[in-house]
Amino acid sequence: MELENGTGLNKEQFGNDFKWGVSTAAFQIEGSHDADGKGPSIWDVFTAQKGKIKSGHHAKTACDFYASYHTDIELINRLNIPNFRFSISWSRLLPNGTGTVNQAGIDYYNNLIDHMLKCGIEPWVTIYHWDLPHTLELKGGWTNRECINWFTEFTALCAKNFGDRVKNWMVMNEPSVFTGAGYFLGVHAPGKRGLSNFSKALHHVTMATAAGGRTLREILPDASIGTTFSCTHIEPASDKKRDVAAAKRVDTLLNRTFVEPILGMGYPQDDLPVLNKLNRHILPGDLDNIAFDFDFIGLQCYTREVVRSSMLTPYIGARLVTAQKRKVPLITEMKWEVYPPAIYHILKKFNKYDAIKKIIITENGAAFPDTLINGEVNDTQRTKYIQDHLEQVLKAKQEGAKVHGYFVWSLTDNFEWAEGYHARFGLIHVDFDTQQRTIKQSGLWFSRFLSDEK
Repeated sequence: MELENGTGLNKEQFGNDFKWGVSTAAFQIEGSHDADGKGPSIWDVFTAQKGKIKSGHHAKTACDFYASYHTDIELINRLNIPNFRFSISWSRLLPNGTGTVNQAGIDYYNNLIDHMLKCGIEPWVTIYHWDLPHTLELKGGWTNRECINWFTEFTALCAKNFGDRVKNWMVMNEPSVFTGAGYFLGVHAPGKRGLSNFSKALHHVTMATAAGGRTLREILPDASIGTTFSCTHIEPASDKKRDVAAAKRVDTLLNRTFVEPILGMGYPQDDLPVLNKLNRHILPGDLDNIAFDFDFIGLQCYTREVVRSSMLTPYIGARLVTAQKRKVPLITEMKWEVYPPAIYHILKKFNKYDAIKKIIITENGAAFPDTLINGEVNDTQRTKYIQDHLEQVLKAKQEGAKVHGYFVWSLTDNFEWAEGYHARFGLIHVDFDTQQRTIKQSGLWFSRFLSDEK
């Protein structure tokens, strides 16, 4: 099979058991924000605050997936995509975060899962993709240690209701992002700031990740259980010792802080001294309970970052040298450099952890300024982005990396958090006024790539 970019890449090179899929998140696609008994999440509240989201966008309707999932699942089937990753809205099942169950929410996800299976699509469930119930945030959210019990209750509810059909589970999505952006920088929900909030959330989320894994294992002993981490390839701006040291600190924060305690290695405090602040939150027995033997680890990689030493930056002593300032050849709508070798380096890095059994790329993709012309979206940049990153994944696999799957972010254009609807990541274009779907050229290429008819 010859691709448009001249390579000889084909899916058979990855092996018959390699998992191909596409990823989404409940808040970003579902809409129906208060339908059928759903309670408010922290993102419902955050998006209602003036100035938090670009252009004042909100996700009250989003992609209307809640009402139109039949159409989108059938599009997945049409595109030959065998696996679909989606998340469960916590406040749709438990409007108050704990206690009373909303049966309409249970029924919705049962119907969604049943329709997927009817269409021959395997469900991959993410339990937590950032949408904490607002009622729990009023009690401190992830800064309250009780959140470990709240999350365990939610996890058990999902396992008991959907585990007879869902065989693949992910506990958390990108904990470094939702704790860093939501509890340190305040640019994501719930908008909290400061090291104290961040350190509490960091430890409690990591504890909850392991607790969620154990809960799933107890209820579903035969399930495949994983959790996902955002990862960024970090390089120093120069070979000066101070820049190399700064890059190591940033790499520790972004790529090691959350995964190493899960693997039983504890927090990497020696390489990032600010993590010593966690000691005030670590109780006896925590470091034993914080580890869990996951069946797979999901990695989500989009780009690289170049780092320079900066003594003016508190806690980390480093700053990013932006892609614009470096004048790289291609930048996405998110202002991220297009640098395919990043995913290769990340796979090689995480492959060194003996405790990781399998790696699945659970998100990879790009946002570009797509234009619908005469019923088509000719997104050649996205198509090439996916092709080039798949080449790097294959290179790592051929060199022994234990990578077993690749999921594109995302199925459709959607609500991209603080970016609103400006950043389009989808294989399918969405007109947010009419909800009209149009498969982009990247989606058509991926469909051909996955087709058994060559």
